[in-house]
Amino acid sequence: MNSKDLTVIEHIEEIRKRLWLVAIVFILGIVGSFFLAKPLIHFLQANEQMENLPLNVFQVTDPVMIYLKVILFLAFVITSPVILYQLWSFVSPGLHETERRATLSYIPYSFILFLAGISFSYFVLFPFVMKFMITLAGDLGVTPLIGINDYFNFLFQITLPFGVIFQLPVALLFFTRLGFITPMMMVKVRKYAYFGLFTIAAFITPPDIMSHLLVTVPLLILYEISIAISKIGYRKYLKAEQKRQIEEQQESLQSN
Repeated sequence: MNSKDLTVIEHIEEIRKRLWLVAIVFILGIVGSFFLAKPLIHFLQANEQMENLPLNVFQVTDPVMIYLKVILFLAFVITSPVILYQLWSFVSPGLHETERRATLSYIPYSFILFLAGISFSYFVLFPFVMKFMITLAGDLGVTPLIGINDYFNFLFQITLPFGVIFQLPVALLFFTRLGFITPMMMVKVRKYAYFGLFTIAAFITPPDIMSHLLVTVPLLILYEISIAISKIGYRKYLKAEQKRQIEEQQESLQSN
């Protein structure tokens, strides 16, 4: 049965089945993450800026909370390709065959860009932010006493948004491939997009020009890459539309 012919109850039942599948994979991801969390925590603590600043525990439950947060983070990363595939499977019956094939291929690229965004934030941006904060504390004549819970919360607040922001090329290509936006539209609103990305960079970086540039420049490059990629997707969209119109005309002539 075609998804377009399903009733509301059948749609809800389909969503429920997909959510159950995602939940099962997520639970399996949690089980696997128990073995990965400890070495990842040690790795994330080995920051160059933290060599002379040991992390502290201010509450008895802090170590458990950090362990759980890292486990959940790893489980989410492991499950994210399944989530994307289930979303695609749910909406794909409403797409044409060429659109289904094209959008399915975006899932691995989306996952890779998510990891690339997190890696960029941790290895490039995070050290500059920590250095700025520690230097500022020294200028104010105070000694940083950093709790492990605050450290990891701050780390996740810096890195996770970049995993989402780096989805920009895939997201814009997806909407271009479906004909919702065009490269011409993206070029037309470029200055507004730049201002928006500049504002986002200001919110997630400390108030120094170097950190701001480290974030703003890659975001602007991502937008330009998105325009270039969307031009390819738009040409494919036009070809697919032309082919579809020819097929519809042929079917109409045959039926007459």
